[in-house]
Amino acid sequence: MNSVDAAGLGIGDEHPPRIMGVLNVSEESPYDPSVYDDPGDAARYVDEELIDEGADIVDVGLESANKRFDVLSAEEELDRLHVALETIESVSGDAIFSIETRYAAVADRALSEGFDVVNDICGFADPEMPTVCEDHDAAVVKMASPPDLERPGAVEETDWRARKSAGWADRADYVDQVYEALKQNGLTDKTIVDPAFGGWSDVQTLENDRETFRRLGEFRALGRPILVSINRKNFLGEIAGRDTADRLPVSLAATSMAVERGAHVIRTHDVAETRDAALIGSAFTERMRETHDGLTVTELDVRSPRELRTHLAERGIEPAVADDWRALVLEIDGLSSDSYARLADAAGGEDVRVYRPTDGSVLLIGTSVAISEVSDRLDAENGSIGQLSEVLGNVPQ
Repeated sequence: MNSVDAAGLGIGDEHPPRIMGVLNVSEESPYDPSVYDDPGDAARYVDEELIDEGADIVDVGLESANKRFDVLSAEEELDRLHVALETIESVSGDAIFSIETRYAAVADRALSEGFDVVNDICGFADPEMPTVCEDHDAAVVKMASPPDLERPGAVEETDWRARKSAGWADRADYVDQVYEALKQNGLTDKTIVDPAFGGWSDVQTLENDRETFRRLGEFRALGRPILVSINRKNFLGEIAGRDTADRLPVSLAATSMAVERGAHVIRTHDVAETRDAALIGSAFTERMRETHDGLTVTELDVRSPRELRTHLAERGIEPAVADDWRALVLEIDGLSSDSYARLADAAGGEDVRVYRPTDGSVLLIGTSVAISEVSDRLDAENGSIGQLSEVLGNVPQ
């Protein structure tokens, strides 16, 4: 995992989780408490509600990213930039400042006049964005997005058959598309990746966000710090049955889980509470990293064969190596002696072991791929055992 130096702020595994507070100077923004058009009022908000509450980074938005509003041109964003620049000049607290924009010209002006970081919600759709950030030696958040300035985050609307291949497009699910979108148009040495949580397109679903969150650790294979923006998002509220105003508890629970799964920056409107939740997640994360005499050993955060395949593929190693990696231990209750014998026979005793403890249950131990193959042998040779062969065929891979 490559750490990023963002204007002196370290972001990565060896640093504490960073909190990104939000300031909007856009009249369209749906979250009124963070919207200001007066630089003095905005600066007081940043000092008292963001920095004093624990924000390390302040992300300034010039326009609402809500797809219901028309996209501003670069010239229109530049017309609003003066409010943001006057604001950060008046802030007395210690934080670094991020400009949210999709345009390289806006990023260039902002970085030249006081901003430290770029938050690109269109994922380098402007081909000059990486060069501008590199020229300023600036960190840049790259959100997963199609290469289209008009459609931030709409990764599933990308023509993946043209950009990758027909075969890949047929196999890929939503998270595969998000991962590939982050790779499109490259990554700078100081890129922070954002998997694009939220309703960025009409076809994005709550299940898409839930699956992205479940598989958040896969994005660590890109070797870049991860930013998540999950504060009060619909996919969390739907689980608990809470409206936006009542979603702080679920957001905090998800924040701790996100940090434990590998997130390094949490973007939020609820700074103080989110900071505490992130620190809890960090305190109980077990991820080995040891450095001695110039030698660094880091434990890859791998929780499933699928995650390992992603890490291997990014390093040019045959992903099938992952098939023999992780052992599962399954406990099965309710098997008769005859069914136990048939299961033991199908297991074969090499790649999969079957044990019968004294409590009457059955333990099945083996790699996920090998256990799945037991299901095939049960169907082909021994006859299925109730629903067991179907269950074994669905073990996580």
